[in-house]
Amino acid sequence: MNILVQEYIKEARGVDIRCLVIGEKVVAAMQRKGAEDEFRSNIHRGGSADPIKITPEERSVAVRSAAIMGLNVCGVDILRSNHGPLVMEVNSSPGIEGVERATGIDVADKIIEFVEKHAKPNKTKTRARDKR
Repeated sequence: MNILVQEYIKEARGVDIRCLVIGEKVVAAMQRKGAEDEFRSNIHRGGSADPIKITPEERSVAVRSAAIMGLNVCGVDILRSNHGPLVMEVNSSPGIEGVERATGIDVADKIIEFVEKHAKPNKTKTRARDKR
């Protein structure tokens, strides 16, 4: 049996912030609130989302979290606490539909732009083999 124990951050009041980080930039952020009687704020669990302006400290925490994890594209979930922003999760495969809907930002397009800008021909770790 696996058990996960996390500190309850009362002042967050069931609200978190999802920052979408691409490269070294937060390209979109939304505030998520859990459904009634639900401590998780996931949209697919009935939560709601609204665009939010994050603080410079929250932006820095999100970008540094992505860098520490070695991720160019990720979602960083943050709680606002009495001690500053707390990272709850860094998601290497974040859903983008909710943040696109909440913010009106085309996150998919920003990911494609990043890949096109940083792609280096013949520098992938795996190479297709021509079977002709």
